[in-house]
Amino acid sequence: MTSGLFERIDRPRRLPDEIARSISEAISSGQLKPGDRLPTEHALSEQFGVARTVVREAVSLLKYDGVISPKRGVGAFVTEPNARSAFRISGACFEKRRQLVQLLELRTGVQAEASALAAGARTSRDLARIAAHLTEMAEATDEGLANATQRFDAETAFYRAITEASGNDYYVEFVGMIERNVTENLRSVAIKNAMAAEWGREVLEEHRAVFQALDQGDAERARTATRTHFERAASRLASRADIADI
Repeated sequence: MTSGLFERIDRPRRLPDEIARSISEAISSGQLKPGDRLPTEHALSEQFGVARTVVREAVSLLKYDGVISPKRGVGAFVTEPNARSAFRISGACFEKRRQLVQLLELRTGVQAEASALAAGARTSRDLARIAAHLTEMAEATDEGLANATQRFDAETAFYRAITEASGNDYYVEFVGMIERNVTENLRSVAIKNAMAAEWGREVLEEHRAVFQALDQGDAERARTATRTHFERAASRLASRADIADI
């Protein structure tokens, strides 16, 4: 019934959003009806011509929207319209997203240099604290979207601990200022965007690369890995398209 339902996507930009939109349109048009089981990740991957990790992120967006609901060991099913909780990012949210991008851009260079310093100054106790926050992020990632807040908080604590390990109070003060700005004004938007645009183990690997450099005392690798993460985070946030209501 679902064979050939979707077309391959060839444009290399925010594929999960495009796939989520394509599936939503199939539901809106009646090609997929309430109660229908969504094709498997493997089948969707072949139909769209993308990796399964991309499909997995798109399906996570639809789950968060309430468009589909998972049944353990069976698959994901299209929900009834009255059971859906449509999620659309407002114009105000887009403005806050722009502010988040600017803060990420501002933090990139400072955090990269703080990580480089930390690679040479960190103690075994510092490493233990940083590793504990990385573990918290990994556990929250395994739990999925339900633990978005925990993952966000663990990521914040991870980079705060790294900054403190640098031994430079000015870096700690500057990064703390950015964190307070996010916490007081942009926290909910940051968490929502993390859920929709950044959820995936590939992001966790970016953090692991930072920790490995710190663990090995490699300042240049720590600087590069940190810069890479924050630049990618800003790019993901800036390029993400909105999800259409259905």
